[in-house]
Amino acid sequence: MIFTWTLLFLCVVSFSAGFIDAIVGGGGLIQLPASILLLPQLPIATIIGTIKIPAFSGTSFAAYQYMQKQKAEWKILAPMMAIALVAAFAGSQLLTVVSNAFMKPLLLVILIFVAVYTYFKKDFGQHTDKGFPFQTKIIYAICISLIIGLYDGFVGPGTGSFLILALVSLLGYDFLHASAKAKMVNVATNFGSIVLFILKGKIIWGIALPMAFSNSCGGILGARFAIKKGNGFIRVFFLCIVTATLLRFAYDVFIAK
Repeated sequence: MIFTWTLLFLCVVSFSAGFIDAIVGGGGLIQLPASILLLPQLPIATIIGTIKIPAFSGTSFAAYQYMQKQKAEWKILAPMMAIALVAAFAGSQLLTVVSNAFMKPLLLVILIFVAVYTYFKKDFGQHTDKGFPFQTKIIYAICISLIIGLYDGFVGPGTGSFLILALVSLLGYDFLHASAKAKMVNVATNFGSIVLFILKGKIIWGIALPMAFSNSCGGILGARFAIKKGNGFIRVFFLCIVTATLLRFAYDVFIAK
């Protein structure tokens, strides 16, 4: 059994993760390490499967808040979500048979580039019309969903931030619109992973459901905050989360062996 205070602290952590994730992604950077620390008696696969439930619920409520204010563009979003769901399921299945440790040094290099580029390019994340025909947008959208969906199922942390980065840099969305679309795709990736973890019996519902409620509250507040503050605020927040993700992977690569 999980002690009441442990579960309470997990809910506080989950609320914070939901709030941050709703703005720029990266909630997993808080939720996963804290869950591993507080639930040392559980296998890692069970912890990851369990916290996918709050991640899904918080992202879903945040996505709803964004969709109330933003145009959905379902012709692009629908195929992105479908492909991301299948890709995340495949990534989680792959995780059960192959170690993902080799990915972290590569991600560390990518994140250093992203942090430096975002800091010095002040107009990054402002709307830029790429002038692509619709077919080209679909191709880019499918590639983004496939690659990041696999990443979410296979590695996980920072998925929302990577989605925002791809949508901003490749499709020319501003941070606010990219955040809205990233939430919808992230709902699909989380759901794909959840299906696999349910099939494998890796979810402890007594922990997952209270955390899900907390994460949802955080997600609603975070999305409203982002919508109210706009692009400038989201850009700064994005840079902070990318830097935090970078430090997390640096720790994993150079210190935690």
